[in-house]
Amino acid sequence: MKKIGFIGLGTMGAPMAANLLKQGYEVIVYNRTSAKSEALAEQGATIATTPRDAANAVDTVITMVSDDASIAAVYEGKDGLLAGLQAGTTVIDCSTISPALVKQLAESIKSLGCTFLDAPVTGSSPAAISGTLVFMVGGDAEVLAAQTDIFDTLGKKILHMGPNGSGAVAKLAHNTIVGINNLALAEGFAIAAKSGLPADAFLELVQLGSAGSKAAELKGRKIIEHDFTNQFSLALMLKDLKLASSLTDESSIPSPMLNMAKSLFQAGQAEGFGDEDLSAVVKLYESWIGKKMGDPSI
Repeated sequence: MKKIGFIGLGTMGAPMAANLLKQGYEVIVYNRTSAKSEALAEQGATIATTPRDAANAVDTVITMVSDDASIAAVYEGKDGLLAGLQAGTTVIDCSTISPALVKQLAESIKSLGCTFLDAPVTGSSPAAISGTLVFMVGGDAEVLAAQTDIFDTLGKKILHMGPNGSGAVAKLAHNTIVGINNLALAEGFAIAAKSGLPADAFLELVQLGSAGSKAAELKGRKIIEHDFTNQFSLALMLKDLKLASSLTDESSIPSPMLNMAKSLFQAGQAEGFGDEDLSAVVKLYESWIGKKMGDPSI
């Protein structure tokens, strides 16, 4: 089986690395906060002290970090991932970063005699834990085919979107819809709550009617129960919407709904909700209507 270096052990990365270990892969892990590596070491992982060490003498390196700046910290420098790569290694980046940076990484990695796939995911932490992520992949089809065993361990579906950069574009377009849908759900709940409708009955209506969505399925109960335990943070959603906005600006694509969504998630960040689940954006609406969504009708 392949020897894998795994870099980035946050909400998504840690369960992904754990699933590789359960499948019997030899996994070398690195995280800037080293304490996050300890639970995986107990499951059989080897802890690397630098990204370079995690990328050295492995078949595949997987990175799952938060943003463009984190990519620079992990990939560059004398202790960076690029410094540790040996010819023939495949690098898979599962982060959500700008398509322009993805293309730069692809060129840098190819110049070292290695191959690269941009493979961001959808599914949030429950899917990372259960190994049911969906991957949207940019890169050569032959490179992807050679890594199918890894993707099958981590997810339920692989969608090849095209050349390097295509995965990143797909993720930003997808998360634009996610952000807008979650705001639509919050706004509908606000209308219902302000008018005294029972929250449970309203959610059932949404799920049974044409307003049904993944947002309603995944976040409806969280809104009613005021449970904003982080599955995918508001701050990360805002980061993705900013990346999507930059992409639409560069491509001259009108995106009024994206820009409104970005502004509302920025407001949520300013109110201190950034580390909570993205569904916490509903608290903006609660402050505007003076009522929590799950409160009994009056």
